[in-house]
Amino acid sequence: MARELVWTGFVTVDGVMDSPGGSSEGHPNGGWVMRTPFDEAAFALKGEELGETTALLFGRRSYEAFAPVWRDSEDHAAYRDLPKYVLSSTLDPDALVEGWGPTTLLRSTADVAALRESAGGAIFIHGSGELARRLAAAGLIDRYHLLVFPVLLGSGKRVFASEQSGEQRLVLRESEAYGNGVVKAIYDVAR
Repeated sequence: MARELVWTGFVTVDGVMDSPGGSSEGHPNGGWVMRTPFDEAAFALKGEELGETTALLFGRRSYEAFAPVWRDSEDHAAYRDLPKYVLSSTLDPDALVEGWGPTTLLRSTADVAALRESAGGAIFIHGSGELARRLAAAGLIDRYHLLVFPVLLGSGKRVFASEQSGEQRLVLRESEAYGNGVVKAIYDVAR
C-alpha cells in the first residue's frame, strides 16, 4: 500500500494560502492568521497531525523558510528527527540545514511518486503551494487538511490551481467549525 501524501495548511475562504504568518512572507495583507481571534481548539488539528506524520515534504522555498526556524522551535520539536524530503531541481545539498534530522533532496515528480510507493506512513506537506499544485496535477496528493480562516484576500498564492484540467472530486472525512470562524475540513482525494 502506498504512503499517503497529505497537504496541510491555512487558507482563506477564497483559497489563498499566501503569507498567513506575516507580510514579511510577501503578501501585502500577510498575517491574516494572527488577526483572527485565537481559539486553541481551532489549532488542535496541528497536534493531531503529529501522531500520524512519519516524514515531511517541502518545496525549495518553503524548506528554506521553515527549516532554520522549525529546527530550533519548541513548537516543532516533534519534527526534528523525522525524515525530511525537499523537491528541488536547484537546491544545493550544501544548503541543507544541519541539526534538523535526515534530509533527502528529490529532483523530480517521479522521485516523489517513488517515495510515495515506498514503505512507511503518511508524509505531510506544509506550505509549499506550488509543490502541492504540481503533485495534485500528477495525481499524487491523497488528502487535504485545511484550516479555513474567515478572510477574503482576493489575490495571492493558492494551494489549488485556478486553472485545472478536469474535475477532481474530494470526499469529506471530517469537519468542525470553531467560535472564531475557522473551519477545519479534511478531505480525501477521490480516486
